[in-house]
Amino acid sequence: MQHKAYSLQSNESVNEIKIAELSDFILDELSTKLPPNLTYHNRRHTEYVIKTACFIADQENMSTKEKLLIRTAAIMHDTGFLFTYSEHEVVSCTYSRQVLPDYGYSEDDIEEICTMIMATRIPQSPVNKCSEILADADLEYLGTDRFEQTGFKLFLELKSRNPAFDEDQWNKIQIKFMSAHQYFTPFCKENREETKLLQLQKLKEMA
Repeated sequence: MQHKAYSLQSNESVNEIKIAELSDFILDELSTKLPPNLTYHNRRHTEYVIKTACFIADQENMSTKEKLLIRTAAIMHDTGFLFTYSEHEVVSCTYSRQVLPDYGYSEDDIEEICTMIMATRIPQSPVNKCSEILADADLEYLGTDRFEQTGFKLFLELKSRNPAFDEDQWNKIQIKFMSAHQYFTPFCKENREETKLLQLQKLKEMA
């Protein structure tokens, strides 16, 4: 179904309606089409990243237009998993370029959204404030009390792809990853970094 195009600089209520329509469509796709072994990269993860990205954008005093694009990038950032596991960020961008014009996004808007999506690729490489916010939202859980529960879901997902994968290997991967990880936004640096380092220390004590 084709939707009437609009500018993201136009009436804000129309923007909210269109983004709500997009969100409903994408979340339904994730619910019904992702394989069940994606215990981490699933609808719940996307919903969490949307919520977190919007919250961080508020804390960082982003403009209304920037918040709309950040929210959209969060909605779209893992849609590549509908088609592939490897290189999913690239496929998420390809899919975004196919879907978003029907919701009125301009080419420039879509390229900015894709810049944000690609910033979530490991190692994360944000190039502007918007992409820093999405990158931090994607891994915000590292510095929260959700760390163990969320990390275990990712462990199960990886184990489903490699049955020989065990918790010792997983802990070593986490230690290496978290030792190199950095938050980019002032909010996450001030409110998530300390807890992340405590989680890292616990992992090192278990190793």
